[in-house]
Amino acid sequence: MSSWSINWSLSLNMPVRKLVFLFEKKIIKKKNLVNTHVHADHITGSGRLKQFVPNIKSIISEASKAKADIHIKEGEKIQFGNEFLHVLATPGHTNGCLTYVSHTAKIAFTGDALLIRGCGRTDFQQGSSETLYDSIHNKILALPDEYSVFPGHDYVGRTSSSIGEEKRFNPRLTQKKAEFVETMKNLNLVYPRLMDVAVPANMVCGIQEPDVDKKSEN
Repeated sequence: MSSWSINWSLSLNMPVRKLVFLFEKKIIKKKNLVNTHVHADHITGSGRLKQFVPNIKSIISEASKAKADIHIKEGEKIQFGNEFLHVLATPGHTNGCLTYVSHTAKIAFTGDALLIRGCGRTDFQQGSSETLYDSIHNKILALPDEYSVFPGHDYVGRTSSSIGEEKRFNPRLTQKKAEFVETMKNLNLVYPRLMDVAVPANMVCGIQEPDVDKKSEN
């Protein structure tokens, strides 16, 4: 297994200690820890994993301005074995949001930009509903319908969707742009409980993680 497997595991909130075990047993080969963006509601495990797993590298968007071993931008590729993750800039939820695409596996890791039947919020942390709408429609939903979508969050137990499903059934993204902007303006979501600690920690690879309950709020 390889770096895309690590990214998928982190997106499913696999505990750091379990990932360390998988590395130690060589079930997952260590290479890169791929972050989609600077999260506001939980803290990345990249910093903690780097403390336990020698020589592993953290990756994040150049536009995020966050600390990492490797900074990337649209058009670049992350190699694992003979395969690649292609990098798409998909800002709107944050300035530094990236989507990672494997064309051979027909998979898109969309972070918090495109969610299953939803999308990332745009009311804080450089959020822009107009930008997010354009990112999703012009970059992510432009991929072939059969590509699988693995988002960074889902709170009802779903792990994946497809480009075709989201184009047809996503209630926010089947709207016209002006309607989408109005919908996002009126979501009235609660302020993420951990935002004031999560964002500063994630800007430095999560190494300032506090000892608090990390239940997400979106």
